[in-house]
Amino acid sequence: MGDTVKDAHRAMWALGDYPAVASEVIPDLGAVLVRAAGVTAGDRVLDVAAGSGNAAIAAALAGADVVASDLTPGLLRAGELDAARRGAELTWREADAEALPFGDGEFDAVVSCVGVMFAPNHRASAGEMLRVCRAGGTIGLVNWTPEGFIGEMFAVMKPYAPPPPEGAQPPPLWGRPEHVQELFGDRVGDIAFEKRTVRVERFGKPEEFRDYFKARYGPTVAVYRRIEGDPEKVAELDLALAELARRHDVGTSGLVMEWEYLLVTARKR
Repeated sequence: MGDTVKDAHRAMWALGDYPAVASEVIPDLGAVLVRAAGVTAGDRVLDVAAGSGNAAIAAALAGADVVASDLTPGLLRAGELDAARRGAELTWREADAEALPFGDGEFDAVVSCVGVMFAPNHRASAGEMLRVCRAGGTIGLVNWTPEGFIGEMFAVMKPYAPPPPEGAQPPPLWGRPEHVQELFGDRVGDIAFEKRTVRVERFGKPEEFRDYFKARYGPTVAVYRRIEGDPEKVAELDLALAELARRHDVGTSGLVMEWEYLLVTARKR
């Protein structure tokens, strides 16, 4: 992917306030991944497409030697502040998931929490995660599934979004076990897939969810900016996102949603 694509990707994730989404909507998801990956004190850990460090900070608090890498500098700066508040010490590094600036086999564990799935070239980023992980080390991923809430949200937004760059693959493919298996192939062993859900109770009603994501979640902000000159399309997307949340409401008082994700753990051969 060219620099123009990378610049657009970086700019999209700088929109809104993703650190707020990570800390207010899915605050525990990074810690779930760190536990599943078996991260312990002294491990060398790389968090790829770390955002503001949802998994990286959890790994650091577990005593690991952690590098959080992301393409978007503003997310890393927000993560540094959060880590300082929580007493976590780790390294923050601007890096492209498809061309990681680290040596072969440099880390005991390489993880990504709903992050690397958004890099456009899946094969390149999977190859890089494997390259920088030592033989016998752990790969750990949390990815939204195509059938789950976030996968459905991207499907709802797709008619209003610009066409993806040539060669880019849809992020929710990372939520399909067969896709991940094909990406890693025989370069990993002991691969395990588990579909789980994260309970989201942050919002009182569907419209509150919609307005929150409309203001804070980079991909959603970007889609609305593209159609802001067309009130009819804005109204259509407003309705569609609220209806999506309403369909997923499993609560009896206030909006309660279960967002499905795929937990992946594997050992590099």
